[in-house]
Amino acid sequence: MTDLPRLRRLLGGPETAWLVDRVRERLSTGRALDTPVALRTATGEQRRAIELLLGRRLRSGTSLTVPLAEVDRVLRESLACPDGLAAAVVALTGPVTDRRARDARLSAAWQQAWVVLDHPTITERPELASWRARMEATGLLKRLSGGDPAAARRLAADAVPVLSQLPADGLTLPTLSARTLGDAHALDEGRPLATLVHSAVRALAGPPADAMSGAAGRRAAWAAVGVALDELSSRALTLGLPGSTTGTTGRILAAAHEGGEPCLLTLRQLVGQPPRLGLAGRLVHVCENPAVLAAAADELGPDCPPLICVEGNLSVAARTLLTHITDQGCPIAYHGDFDWGGIRIATGVLRLPGATPWRYDAPSYLAAVEHGLGTPLTTGTPTPTPWDPALAAAVTEHAVRIEEEHLLDQLLADLRRHAVRP
Repeated sequence: MTDLPRLRRLLGGPETAWLVDRVRERLSTGRALDTPVALRTATGEQRRAIELLLGRRLRSGTSLTVPLAEVDRVLRESLACPDGLAAAVVALTGPVTDRRARDARLSAAWQQAWVVLDHPTITERPELASWRARMEATGLLKRLSGGDPAAARRLAADAVPVLSQLPADGLTLPTLSARTLGDAHALDEGRPLATLVHSAVRALAGPPADAMSGAAGRRAAWAAVGVALDELSSRALTLGLPGSTTGTTGRILAAAHEGGEPCLLTLRQLVGQPPRLGLAGRLVHVCENPAVLAAAADELGPDCPPLICVEGNLSVAARTLLTHITDQGCPIAYHGDFDWGGIRIATGVLRLPGATPWRYDAPSYLAAVEHGLGTPLTTGTPTPTPWDPALAAAVTEHAVRIEEEHLLDQLLADLRRHAVRP
């Protein structure tokens, strides 16, 4: 049994505190107490305290070397602490955590958290595999979990079923959350899981959505994987879609068509009551900017052929409508701004089955440049144009941004040629 008063006289004073600290440090890192410790510059009081502890005189000098094995023996034989030096330090200063063992346990726990993300949903998709690597490198999962590996494992486990459902087909975020997690609010903005999943969604979305910040960036990233934040704010802008006399959405389109007016359809309308369009295989033109659709409404009115505007980004509602159109066997032709952002939007549209460019190729771009149209292109990151590789090369070479409004006369002329005549 430890003789605590005697132990404090031998080892518990301020003159031996450095020695206790050194021993405690060794214990916390799992090292043995079988080699000496040294104090380079020792005071006379520190030297005398060690001489009292060991019961013998020490060599003179400024440095002080203490053999821990001898200290352990003295404490045992004097019965000040029969269990030796390690037990004496614990008696004087409290329990010592073995940091090596603790770190090993923590590392194993984090490895278990990361293993959850070694799921085919992630490892078999290059964008998500890269996302996982970046997340581990940047420590995002650790920050979101507050440094708790158990919490990190739960976050990772919840993220996997959500990501396995992407890209979705016109779902709202609450619906996706309810289906995969059983809680319609689990992916609400501000929650750690929402932040984690959104970082993966941005990786899947790619540019330009992953380069946008704030609410617009969040909406664009989710839209790129087929998910709308809600069913009312995601919309598709149309003109000249025939509609039908059955179903609310069909009647809305029919009335707008008859009046030659643009029509906004929400995702709720497109998913809840998909319209019967009666296009009979007709070509549907698609533009990037509302100004084109507005000009077509002014000039052609009810005679305007089917025209859809993606309003700068391909929303879930627009994607749903275009997919509905192509599923009915109707081809679509797309035009957008000749700049890097416009090219990225075009890439998303032209991936749809049956989609082709509408005056959106290298010859059209070069012709506009030769006519002196456009402004200097100074922003954006170059991106490929797989439907016409020469287009990306031409934009890179000339660095001229040509917006749809510059080509409005040509686009309206095309629409007139496809106009519906009474």
